Amino acid sequence: MTAPRRNALTPEALQMMDIIARTGSFAAAAREMGRVPSALTYSVRQLEDALDVLLFDRKSRQAQLTAAGQELLDEGRRLLAEMDAVANRVRRVATGWESELTVAADGVISRLTLFELVEGFYAQRQDDGSAAPPAGPGTRLRLRSEILAGLWEALVSGQADLAIGVMMNAPPQQGIELRLLGAVDFVFAMAPHHPLANADGPLSDAQIMGHRAVAVADSAQRVAPVTVNLLPGQDVLTVPTMAGKIEALLRCLGCGFVPEPMVREHLRTGRLVAHAVQRARLPAQFGYAWRGAATPQPRKAPQGLALQWWLNQLESPTTRRALLERHVGLPVPLE
Repeated sequence: MTAPRRNALTPEALQMMDIIARTGSFAAAAREMGRVPSALTYSVRQLEDALDVLLFDRKSRQAQLTAAGQELLDEGRRLLAEMDAVANRVRRVATGWESELTVAADGVISRLTLFELVEGFYAQRQDDGSAAPPAGPGTRLRLRSEILAGLWEALVSGQADLAIGVMMNAPPQQGIELRLLGAVDFVFAMAPHHPLANADGPLSDAQIMGHRAVAVADSAQRVAPVTVNLLPGQDVLTVPTMAGKIEALLRCLGCGFVPEPMVREHLRTGRLVAHAVQRARLPAQFGYAWRGAATPQPRKAPQGLALQWWLNQLESPTTRRALLERHVGLPVPLE
């Protein structure tokens, strides 16, 4: 588009098109805009000349749009809405809200609870002191799903601002704040018709070794991936998500350790069975981590109100427990 055409598409011109189409006539539009009809007609002709198109059918007694006029009206309304949205986001950022916040979560985290937190975030209404009515935060949220070391990598590399579900044995990193989320019991599970399901006593590594394991792939791309609970030389079916692992177990494609809250209902109904193992095991400790104020964040504003809101929610023991346990609609309310 040449400069004259681009310069003609001002917010005022787009708003003029919207008012004419909405009121149905040049005279009515002129009254609403506080202009004389001849001046409004002149402005429309200037716009038509700049775009080299006919926007209104001059044969009609009403303000009848041509096909080109209808296209300009539709796109103009979209552009005006986007301009308003940008202005609102800029105003919100000026009051301390980040323009964008990325929250990454491990596969053990309850998606139900996570999306309830997202709902709570968007439900906020903040008065920024302007004449505009209170609006929600102007921060754009991004959610990422990561597995094991991939979650830590996303945070350290700056691809995420907050990581929920990191393993507490993650290496210390300057500028990264880490807090305990909670502990999760893992059970060794399999389908009821799996060869190990009816074995006597706790299973030894030698017994487990002879059967295919189902594992979730670490999503790390640059750091060394983490391998958990796999025996050297054991046959492994690797899947991309924890949900995929549970589905593979249900189909008797293998066996493996899974978070007890995620398979609790399957264990209750008998679709899966849990078997004791000889190997000593403790509940897995998970945490949440974020990039602190001392962390270099190129092209990003300092820590703002959006991250503070999420951290405030994570201070609630009920919320932390729900993130680890509320996978099948269990009654773990958010505070």
